[in-house]
Amino acid sequence: MESYTFVLAGFGALVLLTAWLPMLLRRMPLSLPICCVGIGAGLSLLQGGESLTLEPARHAALIERLTELVLIVSLMGAGLKLDRLVGWQRWAVTWRMLGIAMPLTIFALAILAYALLGLGPASALLLAAALAPTDPVLAADVQVGPPTQGEEDEMRFALTSEAGLNDGLAFPFVHLAIALAAAGSLDLSTLGRWFSVDVALKIGIGVGLGALLGRSLGWLTFHLPNPARLSRTGDGFVALGITCITYALVEAAYGYGFIGVFVAAVTLRSSHRGHSYHHTMHDYAEALERLLMMVLLVGFGAALVGGGLLRQATWASLAFALLAIVVVRPLSGWIGLLGSGRPASERAVISIFGIRGIGTLYYLAYAFNHGSFDQTETLWSTASLVILLSILLHGITVSPVLDILDRRSGRDTRSAQMDLPLGPDRSFLS
Repeated sequence: MESYTFVLAGFGALVLLTAWLPMLLRRMPLSLPICCVGIGAGLSLLQGGESLTLEPARHAALIERLTELVLIVSLMGAGLKLDRLVGWQRWAVTWRMLGIAMPLTIFALAILAYALLGLGPASALLLAAALAPTDPVLAADVQVGPPTQGEEDEMRFALTSEAGLNDGLAFPFVHLAIALAAAGSLDLSTLGRWFSVDVALKIGIGVGLGALLGRSLGWLTFHLPNPARLSRTGDGFVALGITCITYALVEAAYGYGFIGVFVAAVTLRSSHRGHSYHHTMHDYAEALERLLMMVLLVGFGAALVGGGLLRQATWASLAFALLAIVVVRPLSGWIGLLGSGRPASERAVISIFGIRGIGTLYYLAYAFNHGSFDQTETLWSTASLVILLSILLHGITVSPVLDILDRRSGRDTRSAQMDLPLGPDRSFLS
């Protein structure tokens, strides 16, 4: 079979699996990402499969663009999901995870990478920054359900909103690692420029321009005279257009596009909170995200086996990966949530289920395309090992754990996640 025909048949099968597997896996202690990685690993063992495997050293630019696309689609979907209005108190847990837990995670992982893996300061900081964010793509099982599905529980809301914002907030630390790799050391003037430009200015542009674009696009979608408003089309792919326009304009203005897309989605949602068209856009974004995620994770599984992505992994890498997943993220999250007033079970879930995934691959590819780092194979292997273990451990445990907590609290959140009606009264969707 020719390569093109093989790829075409495989893509068709992947599209069918995108629709079928989530339904099959709903009541099983498995996740869609686990299956995708397994499929990719199996395909790489077939004759000719190795020729389709992406290698980070040769395909970093392609990896950057592919992961970038799935991330911005995921961030749009995450923003549209959230029913809760933005506010200091209403989002208190989110601010704690972003302002306390995430910097603690980066600091601890950088120290571990330096001590355990023997990485230089720049490479250690890059690995820590790439692994710090909760992945918005792979965190679907711990996120809130579709928009207008009812009240969100704190655990799923915190993980959804955190994943929506922390990918953009990891960018300053990636830029700091690139600057450190270029200069070899950091003086006060470099740190001052980093803080004023890469932290304050670019985050400010992302938030401000994202909110402005979200408000403007919300007016076009919901508040134009009736014959002209976008919502009357009923087309969910409008969400993709909004995503791409927002990301491109924010990036062109030298802001963080990831932050801009999420803020635009949240602002767009607030333009007409109860409108059923939010559901249409969200469903399209979610379906596209799932398809792109499966393509990437099948490629990731193929790279693990056929591409030798783990060839530089050592026992030290395994120790680092286990500490990152089992100790660093849970402990940092727990510290960040001290004094939040949330029950211990909720704090534990929010702290533990910080899934690592596509965002990590994006940041590594971005950094290698914009800077020069030592021990790049060690960085790829270690990060890939962390992602693989996170997919396996979190994928197996998340559904049973959340189901137990839902039953204890009397929530029917699983029905909301499955897009089933929560009760007889659904008039608020009209």
